[in-house]
Amino acid sequence: MHKHTVDAYWSFRSPYSYLALPRMRAMREDMNVEWNFKVVSPLAIRLPEHFTRQDRMARPYLLLDSARAAKYLGIPFARPRPDPIVQDPDTLEIAREQPHIHRLTRLGAAATLHGRAFELAEAVGRMLWDGTVDGWNQGDHLARAVRRAGLDLHELEAQIAADPAKFDAIIEQHEREQRAARHWGVPMFVYDGEPYFGQDRLEHLAWRIAQASHPSA
Repeated sequence: MHKHTVDAYWSFRSPYSYLALPRMRAMREDMNVEWNFKVVSPLAIRLPEHFTRQDRMARPYLLLDSARAAKYLGIPFARPRPDPIVQDPDTLEIAREQPHIHRLTRLGAAATLHGRAFELAEAVGRMLWDGTVDGWNQGDHLARAVRRAGLDLHELEAQIAADPAKFDAIIEQHEREQRAARHWGVPMFVYDGEPYFGQDRLEHLAWRIAQASHPSA
């Protein structure tokens, strides 16, 4: 079966990125899709001023819609505790210090170098979003999730501490490539030069891949 390589831009803070994971796994197994996984920083880091001019109805709608989408898809879902982004719930102001998301995104960059970024996103994404963990940043929750991805948290964080700029450069390269592919949001998939933004576009992507697999059909 012909292998189809798809770039996948993904963020640890995005509920829709998490909701895409089971179908991404199924497409890898059933359609021979190879995900070229590219972890990026969430919009709150890339463009924090976005939240100062966002309509105040946007966040309540996102909370409602992401929970509804999870129920529709039959995926366990709850907001991460704590939120990977430190943000004022009333003003939506993004805090200057962001210890959680930088840690997670750099781990994603490190996993990229080990060829395990998709596996890390699955394991850590579930830990963050499936509602079973309270205080994911405490104890050994993160270490166990990273181990499920076939990696070692302490080894990855030692590599990051030795040269954090190296891993930030990987993230920034992913973000440049994302914009070059003609979108800025996550999850976003690029196949044969075409961008597909949103977990609800995975069906369109699967249709396009099926077309490429059977061009005469």
